[in-house]
Amino acid sequence: MKTEKEKMLAGEVFNVYDPELVKERQYARQLVERFNALGEMNPTASNTVIRQLFGHVGEKCEVHSQFKCDYGYNIYVDDDFFANYDCVMLDVSPIRIGKHCLLGPRVQIYTVNHPLDPRLRRNGAYGQSKDVTIGDDAWIGGGAIICPGVTLGNNVIVGAGSVVTKSFGDNVVIAGNPARIIKKNPYVE
Repeated sequence: MKTEKEKMLAGEVFNVYDPELVKERQYARQLVERFNALGEMNPTASNTVIRQLFGHVGEKCEVHSQFKCDYGYNIYVDDDFFANYDCVMLDVSPIRIGKHCLLGPRVQIYTVNHPLDPRLRRNGAYGQSKDVTIGDDAWIGGGAIICPGVTLGNNVIVGAGSVVTKSFGDNVVIAGNPARIIKKNPYVE
């Protein structure tokens, strides 16, 4: 029989109030609060906390404060990552972000959803998740929302305020609600 954490990581319906998961979220919130309290005043200490919190951090990582997440250990960022102010990553499933990626202010990346069955949604006790993957050289504009299960290819630009509900391949500029391809990215090496 699977634990609730195993169900969560497998993308199955799980009980969000499971004691193990509650404890892990509380630990992550302590690290997030420590990180946000440091702000811009001590970049070395801030980076140390992010490296404790995230599942993987590549070379050169900069995250600005008032960052929020659920668990932290499901966030994997590669080299040269930047997240501007007030970003939210609900990392119930893994969030994988490639090299040289930029997140504008207030970008939100969600891996968690709730079941369609209203009986399971009552009291918010059950969740279900899908991974989010973002390729290399992505730029996610301020206020954009990336929904559960989305994969974005390399060199994707997401317009500010967009809601990305489906996956897109490489070298495109997307925008809107729901996001759609606006044009091919002309700056491809």
